[in-house]
Amino acid sequence: MTDGCGAPQQTAVAADEDTNGQVVVAGKVTGGDGPLGGAYVRLLNADGEFAGEVQASPEGDFRFYAAPGSWTVRALHRTGNGEASVSAEGPGVHQVAIAVA
Repeated sequence: MTDGCGAPQQTAVAADEDTNGQVVVAGKVTGGDGPLGGAYVRLLNADGEFAGEVQASPEGDFRFYAAPGSWTVRALHRTGNGEASVSAEGPGVHQVAIAVA
C-alpha cells in the first residue's frame, strides 16, 4: 500500500529484518510526549542534498531504501524539527532516532 506520493506505507522495521541485501535507513520520530505521527521525514545525502521524503506513520515510524554511505535524516513537524545522522555502510537495517523539539 502507498500513500498519495507513491511512498510505501511506513511501518516499524526490526533491526534484524532481512533486507535482501539492501541498505535500509529506518527509525522513529519522537517529541516530548512520545511518537510523532505525520511528521515529514527527509533523507539528505552527505552533501546535504535532498534524496527523498516520506510521511511518518501514526506511530512515528519511517524507512528509506538508500545507497551505502553517510546520511542525514531530518524530521519536520508542526511542533518543531529535528535531525540525526547515520552511517549506513553496508546492507541491513540502520536505525536512527529523531527527536523533534
